Amino acid sequence: MLLRLAVGVLTLVGPAFSQLGTAYTDPDNGITFWGLTDAVHGVTFGYVFPPLADNSTEFIGEIVAPIATEWAGVSPTGTMLQSLLLVAWANGNSIVRSARYATDYVQPVYAIALCIIFGNALTLLQVHSPSPSSQTFLQLKSTLHTGNGFIAAKTASVAWPTTTGGTNSIPISSFGAPAWTFSSVPVDDPSDPNSTFQEHTDFGFYGLDFSSAHVDHDTYINWANGGTGGPATPTTTTTSTTPTSTPTVTVSVTSTTITRILMAIQATPYDYIVVGAGPGGLVTADRLSEAGKKVLLLERGGPATWETGGTYGPTWAAGHNKPCSRIATRSGGAKCSQDAFLVAELQSMERWPASWGNHSPYTNKVLARLPSTDAPSTDGKRYLEQSANVAAQLLNYQGYRQLTINDHPDDKEHAYGYSSFDFIGGKRGGPVATYYKSAKARPNFTYRQYAYVQNLVRNGSQISGVQTNDTSLGPDGIIPLNPNGRIVLSAGTFGTSRILFRSGIGPTDMITLAKNDATAGPRLPLQSQWINLPVGYNVSDNPSINVSHGYSMYSYICVNLNVFHKQLVFTHPSIDAYDNWAQVWSNPRPADVAQYLKDFSGVLASSSPRLNFWRALSGTDGKTRWVQGTVRPGAASVTTVYPYNISQIFTITLYLSTGITSRGRVGIDAAMTARPLVNPWFTDPVDKAVLVQAINDLILNVNNIPGLTLITPDNTTTVTDYVNDYDPGSLCSNHWVGSASIGSVVDENAKVFNTDNLFVVDASVVPQLPMGNPHGMIMSMAEQAVTRILALAGGP
Repeated sequence: MLLRLAVGVLTLVGPAFSQLGTAYTDPDNGITFWGLTDAVHGVTFGYVFPPLADNSTEFIGEIVAPIATEWAGVSPTGTMLQSLLLVAWANGNSIVRSARYATDYVQPVYAIALCIIFGNALTLLQVHSPSPSSQTFLQLKSTLHTGNGFIAAKTASVAWPTTTGGTNSIPISSFGAPAWTFSSVPVDDPSDPNSTFQEHTDFGFYGLDFSSAHVDHDTYINWANGGTGGPATPTTTTTSTTPTSTPTVTVSVTSTTITRILMAIQATPYDYIVVGAGPGGLVTADRLSEAGKKVLLLERGGPATWETGGTYGPTWAAGHNKPCSRIATRSGGAKCSQDAFLVAELQSMERWPASWGNHSPYTNKVLARLPSTDAPSTDGKRYLEQSANVAAQLLNYQGYRQLTINDHPDDKEHAYGYSSFDFIGGKRGGPVATYYKSAKARPNFTYRQYAYVQNLVRNGSQISGVQTNDTSLGPDGIIPLNPNGRIVLSAGTFGTSRILFRSGIGPTDMITLAKNDATAGPRLPLQSQWINLPVGYNVSDNPSINVSHGYSMYSYICVNLNVFHKQLVFTHPSIDAYDNWAQVWSNPRPADVAQYLKDFSGVLASSSPRLNFWRALSGTDGKTRWVQGTVRPGAASVTTVYPYNISQIFTITLYLSTGITSRGRVGIDAAMTARPLVNPWFTDPVDKAVLVQAINDLILNVNNIPGLTLITPDNTTTVTDYVNDYDPGSLCSNHWVGSASIGSVVDENAKVFNTDNLFVVDASVVPQLPMGNPHGMIMSMAEQAVTRILALAGGP
């Protein structure tokens, strides 16, 4: 959709709009417009009207956009509902223009009846070539620049009836706050003016004196008939106006200068603002709204699965409710990585506060909403089991036993079982298909995508709101809290840390970087209010080595986020590597496509892991570390001197998990980008030694399995050298935890120390890695955390 919230105008003390429209002349058509060029995207928006004495019902407007712009639009009234919405995009070297109208916060519809509603449809005038020095534009009149020229079109009426029985209009004789929209995501069908498209990726408002945006009759008629150039003769005016509807605005203007403006956008306050729609944020927002609280959930990214409006998918699944619409989404990519679903073990909770000891009820709450399965195909069968069967033979030689993983979460020593997932009905499930679904149905829950939270609005220990890039939610993007309201950060290990740093919470070196930034610095609290906490420290991630018998870099429908350049790869004549997944997105096996689309069963109803196993190892420091193994058919890459059949390879990945002692640090750089400052893998050499031991133990009995061959690493290197030479960047499992650890940054109720109403519920509070993939544990952690938050006195 274009815009969600209407603009209200209030009289405040001091100016609130940082951007004000002025007059400019388009160098290609000579038309003088009144408008603004957005400094971030380089898009220009402008309007010009005939003289007021003409009592005309039309205007000329333009959008001048760099060719990289996928689509851009305007709302002259600054509202979405019951307003003229003009959108345009490039289709090759031509321009597609579309007038839209919305009566609710949904996709604005193509207004075929514009000739009735607005008096006349948009019509082309002529095409002009842009100057050689200009970028490639499209221009609509309502005007849009792009392609090799620009297209001008006659404009719509300045007033129109609404579907609620009233009228709406552009304030052509006073001051207004028009809105602009921008998207870096293309429309679904560029050739169709009725095309659907995703919500804009950015938008904003600016102040504009419409009363000055008028030219004389002859000049306007010349431009409206396709003429170019000619002097603009704006009328200089000074006005002090009060619109008939509240709120009011007081303005003193000339044709080029606004000397005083007292305006603001009405902001809706909330009981709880949850920042980040990862597993922690989704669980938290659902439970808060379930408790009757007014909740706003903000997500920096765009649509993920079908439930959130995502439509990206393979062509062979067109027209079907796709199991996953994006490759990497949400905090840590938890939604669309492997969908491995492992519940929390009590042993991995040892470093949590003692009051968290009875965690089983919260694990059970997750399982009640999202049951796990190790046979996700709707026919109850398992597919491509060959790699699991071969690996099981190898593990049986070493004293492992088979069990159902999530039925025995605390029994992982020398245990293996079929990989467990959070699939529902043969499709990827997770918290979006469950917690988000129930929250979305409640009227007290609001969800906003593409909302980038930059910092908290903080005065000492009290947080009054958040500041975002979304200026439709409040003045300067600030969204306020209701009295006694609370903020919950769930933006992940990196995102939460960045927000805290930019809010004056964390180590001094990170806050100082924010202080030196032109945008972040002025928004920081006074230095006397900085809160020195070890945000960004104690970070851990599973160091992992792939032992390839072969594995899939494509988790079937969704691409696996973990990119490993070296692996432990094996071959065995029984293996079906499924064409190494090379064609699974574009052209999978026809029989498997037909089976999946029929009833969501078969190979494509699962993700790539086939088997998981665990064991504990003691290091030379006397500490116990746990190792997880994951078995998958196929392989990302093979480095070997041995001959092999690419269709018979599989991979085993070994991860170090609970008990590792290596830690890293995350922070921000001078550009305010969150990034690792110290990588968390093998900072303690004992961790590496334990992982080397685990690999050697795993491959000890390879020769006992007929036909099984380890081809990567091969006999030209040792396991120790293979690990020592492993690219440190390839050790990443994308399971980052700990940057706002409970006990050091937040208390046992997940409240940030030295604050009154700021909480963190995401992977960053987790003090040590669980034994398996973390997102199941993060959801159960969120269940306990939100229960504690709701139980605290003094809330909304």
